[in-house]
Amino acid sequence: MHTDLATARSLTERLLITAGVPGPAATQQAELLLVAEAKGMPSHGLLRLPRLLRRLANGTASPTNSGKHQWLSPCYLSVDGEQGLGPVVARRALEAVVPAAGRHGVAVCSITNNNHLGMLGYYAGLMAERGLVCLGMTTSEALVHPWGGTEAMLGTNPFALGVPAQPYPLVLDMATSQISMGKIHDHALRGVPLEPGWALDAEGNATVDPEAAKSGAIAPFGGPKGYGLGLGLGAMITFLTGAAYGTAVGGTLDDDRPSNKGDLFILLSGGAHSTSEYLDQVRDSRRADPAKPVAVPGDGARARYQESAANGIDVADDLWRELTGLLAATSRPEAALAE
Repeated sequence: MHTDLATARSLTERLLITAGVPGPAATQQAELLLVAEAKGMPSHGLLRLPRLLRRLANGTASPTNSGKHQWLSPCYLSVDGEQGLGPVVARRALEAVVPAAGRHGVAVCSITNNNHLGMLGYYAGLMAERGLVCLGMTTSEALVHPWGGTEAMLGTNPFALGVPAQPYPLVLDMATSQISMGKIHDHALRGVPLEPGWALDAEGNATVDPEAAKSGAIAPFGGPKGYGLGLGLGAMITFLTGAAYGTAVGGTLDDDRPSNKGDLFILLSGGAHSTSEYLDQVRDSRRADPAKPVAVPGDGARARYQESAANGIDVADDLWRELTGLLAATSRPEAALAE
């Protein structure tokens, strides 16, 4: 299904509001999902919405909570997300620590009991646009096998980095696994096989079947280096937040478990030296393929967003039918939305 961003955003907001989410919070959650879609990350986009609606319906996600704040020091904020919506809790926490970063040069917020954050680079980019370096990290269910193992023991444990620059910030957003579980679900939804080396099935055998990979394990990226980084990030986040770890984590890929992962954001202020000139030097460096310019992290996602804003997005047909069906089921007069 091909649709424009405005139509998809309207559909998303209306579904969330129908589920009891206040208008401003629905706008924040919808924005996160639609930015992911527009930037070519459907694994973190509308694919997540039906599950989130089910979690709202059964009470494992709160439509109204935005987090309980406790300052552990002048520059360290601890947040109990109270099972609120991921971007609503995270953005409120970040807004709270921005002034502390300005005063002290560094500020940290750790978050527990928060629902799925979505695309981490979204938050890193927001902070970088405000002149702050941002490091964002989160844990997930055990989905990744250790280097030399076949059993899922680690989260995908993604991290994001945002650095201020002109005209656009540097935004790195990556998981410590070869692929996200959301992307596996997206491949399954679209009937597209995985790349070799991405995943194992439940018996520990290599597979390119996304359905088989759902119950198996994802490979760490870069072999032992990605494994070490993912394990280290997971250990640090759980140490600082007190969140669950490893196989005890739940709540972002299921409908009925409270989310017990951990989130961590670190903000740094500076500005003593601009990175803009250096990034342009990298972009202007000699190309391996004359037809493909050298890019820095964030360039590709921004170009895809601009393309999507102008020409729309493609949503899997089954997913679009599910979402429009959910809206029609509310029996609201404005529910009829053409496919």
